[in-house]
Amino acid sequence: MTSERAQTNVATPLPRLRAARFAGCSVLVSAFLLTSCTTSGGGDKAGASRSPVPSSARTATQQPEKALREQAQAALAAVRGGTPVEAGAERVTEGIHSEPTLGKGKTYRISLACAGKGNARLTFVPANAGRRTTVPCDTSVIQQRITAEGPVPIDVDGATGSTGVIAWQIEAV
Repeated sequence: MTSERAQTNVATPLPRLRAARFAGCSVLVSAFLLTSCTTSGGGDKAGASRSPVPSSARTATQQPEKALREQAQAALAAVRGGTPVEAGAERVTEGIHSEPTLGKGKTYRISLACAGKGNARLTFVPANAGRRTTVPCDTSVIQQRITAEGPVPIDVDGATGSTGVIAWQIEAV
């Protein structure tokens, strides 16, 4: 009997050892998989949740835009001289899309200043209302006469990769 008991005692620790190793490996594999799913490395991030941008970071990106807006508006303020009809300031990426109604027999002037990088393109409809012009985003003021009656669609669109703010004003001369 002693030999039977010895065989039983010897046989019992081996399955327990295998079970312990299996459990240990399972824990390691689970930990590895959990870690690889939560790290910021490569992989599909379509379903990943992102934490909101802190308000200080949002303010930091708004401050340069505010400064560019002020620069462009200050450049225009230096050349005012007529009766204001319409004015504004827009991001270069959004452009300006306005349709002021101009009076018959009157002459108007559009002034634009862009602060930022790149340039924008000024166009009119009908094309004979004014010249197609490039507006550099270096705070220089571009002025042009407008001769038309009724609504005149005016578009200013930023060139690819251009950023900044365009300030503009239309005045009766």
